[in-house]
Amino acid sequence: MSDLVKIRRPNASASQEVPQAGPDAPAVYMETFGCQMNEADSALIAGQLGRAGYRAVRDPASADVILINTCAIREKAEDRVWGRTSQLLRHRADNPDLVIGITGCMAEHLKDKVAKRAPYISLVAGPDSYRSIADLVDRARTGEAVVDVKLDKAEVYDQLDPHTDDDGVSGFVTIQRGCDKFCTFCVVPYTRGRERGVAPREVLRHTRVLAERGYKEVVLLGQTVNSYAYEDVDFAALLRTVAQVDGIERIRFTSPYPVDFSPRVIEAMAEEPKICPQVHLPLQSGSDVMLERMRRGYSRQQFLDLVGALREAVPTLALSTDIMVGFCGETDDDHAQTLDAMRQVRFDFAFMFSYSDRGITYASRKMDDDIPDAVKKARLREVIDLQEQHTRASHDAMIGQTLDVLVLGPSKRGDKTLGRAPTFHKVLLPPGAGEPGSFVRATITGSTGRSLLA
Repeated sequence: MSDLVKIRRPNASASQEVPQAGPDAPAVYMETFGCQMNEADSALIAGQLGRAGYRAVRDPASADVILINTCAIREKAEDRVWGRTSQLLRHRADNPDLVIGITGCMAEHLKDKVAKRAPYISLVAGPDSYRSIADLVDRARTGEAVVDVKLDKAEVYDQLDPHTDDDGVSGFVTIQRGCDKFCTFCVVPYTRGRERGVAPREVLRHTRVLAERGYKEVVLLGQTVNSYAYEDVDFAALLRTVAQVDGIERIRFTSPYPVDFSPRVIEAMAEEPKICPQVHLPLQSGSDVMLERMRRGYSRQQFLDLVGALREAVPTLALSTDIMVGFCGETDDDHAQTLDAMRQVRFDFAFMFSYSDRGITYASRKMDDDIPDAVKKARLREVIDLQEQHTRASHDAMIGQTLDVLVLGPSKRGDKTLGRAPTFHKVLLPPGAGEPGSFVRATITGSTGRSLLA
């Protein structure tokens, strides 16, 4: 297979600009919970509604429609959504016709529970219904209770541009939807459907749209992004092709699956200077018994070997991961093996959580959630404490280095300029250090514990 995909530029490569609706147009307020895929989907929804004559607002008090784009990965996220929608219900006091809807993974997962738990929610739209979201909202505004959570084996939303409300520097490009892995703890195959790749021509069209708008970085998104396949095009070929788009200076991708990290992808990372030296590589557990019970498809040693191959090919690589504690049947020894694997790899940062029963997964149906909450909390605390040590060490090792930092804009507090290193570390620069989208040479001088100082 050729490393570069030869694709003619379609006429549709131009941006589908979202028209600016007038002040009398119905107003939509959106909040997003969950992963980058949900953020990208929210932008897609906003684009569809904008083209249908709706206008976006930042204050729920001024909205005619409130949409919460949801996540069902963990129980805590689900509880937050229930709580947030009940809080937003107070705005009906001033606007009795206010429509409150939920979209995304939780919508599909809990479609049968919404009527009982939250009858004030009048719109439930799953992740494959966004092409018709404007029609669904219109129907809900007439007083109809609308539910559309059907999964579509072919829907990848090609030719639909998002309406972004981000920094204008780094943008998401969805290259894959759904998942075929069926890890025993995970709801994604049930809430987002089976894996399907977006056509390379559409990936390139979307990337070019972002480049034309001035974006400097793209993040390729997929549930198992490196499993990407479309006809004879694999992820390595797609990476190399995206790297040829003029105007895009940095490429990231998330989240790859360890089993599908091929030598071709590693070679592309080593050879293409635009591909950032950073990988989010979910470990989940350091115990072979747990990995098999989770149906992850790799062993502890295979994971460690992959880390070694990545670091050999990309010496400046930064690694992040997901760690789960308290999965069904996890023993003290299994937990100790996870801590040991963390010590061997020394991840730069991590997302850490305890297992929660998601109701529709294989683990929920066939396994016992038998680890007491107190044990889960204690194990999670140990994982967090260890990772904080490794993160501090990672930051300390970067002090004195001079890096090309991509300027994102003002920091949240406004007293610094926020930038991002090639390794994905946040960097706090002096105020006025550069315009958003510019690159500055910066020397790392310290750390706040979460961000680097330069």
